[in-house]
Amino acid sequence: MTSALSPGLYIVATPIGNLGDLSPRAAEILTNAAVVAVEDSRVTAGLFRHLGVKGRMTPYHDHNADAVRPGLIARMGSEAVALASDAGTPLISDPGYKLVRDARAAGHMVTTIPGPCAAIAALTLAGLPTDRFLFLGFLPAKQQARATEIAEVASVRATLVLYESGPRLAACLSALAEGLGNREAAVAREISKKFEECVTGTLATLADRYAEAPPRGEIVVIVAPPGEAPPATAEDADAALAEALTRLPASKAAGEVARRLGLDRKALYARAMAMKEDGG
Repeated sequence: MTSALSPGLYIVATPIGNLGDLSPRAAEILTNAAVVAVEDSRVTAGLFRHLGVKGRMTPYHDHNADAVRPGLIARMGSEAVALASDAGTPLISDPGYKLVRDARAAGHMVTTIPGPCAAIAALTLAGLPTDRFLFLGFLPAKQQARATEIAEVASVRATLVLYESGPRLAACLSALAEGLGNREAAVAREISKKFEECVTGTLATLADRYAEAPPRGEIVVIVAPPGEAPPATAEDADAALAEALTRLPASKAAGEVARRLGLDRKALYARAMAMKEDGG
């Protein structure tokens, strides 16, 4: 491959396991870029060996990003600069977004070469709802900080997707069960590799499974959304109407509460009128 690339930033997704998942376009960009910004040159060197070329790499990670970024931005004015993470799609749980932000601010061309992403791949394996999902990255390692973050998403009506390491997996699953309830979940690991597996069960069951035998490899945890909320009670309706009536006339207050709680608007309007008369 010898095609010349236009100057700018190329965001390149790389395989998360099976090297056969590297797209032809990604291979072309990595081969012809003037420089490839990588998390760990030892890891990406293996990909270049697979391609049979000697890549021009420069380290770009949490510890040096602020120092390296200006030089990469300057090069984008006249050269093709590629960004690749150790595995998967760059910017997913890594510092790459700042490079994209600054490249755009400098007026450089920015394009993405889509491909593997562990979070999305695990979501397809889990057999849990996929119409809405929330990616959490890695939860905090400290118990209290982790519990706080879990509490913040407990009521989110979406499937949760997060990354975790083998040694921390059982504690993470236990914390999720405590903070979210014993929801259905899945643990996917080694995606696209020889020993790929996706184990499903409740959070508590999975926590017990991995407590004595922490798994190896890259791990993605998928957690089902909360169950359907219980139907609104008369007390719920009265409280919502009382608040809405401080802002809206009775008809609009009834309509707002009907939409929010899934109740009959006409009945709510009658109740709203009665509440206004009692209050008057």
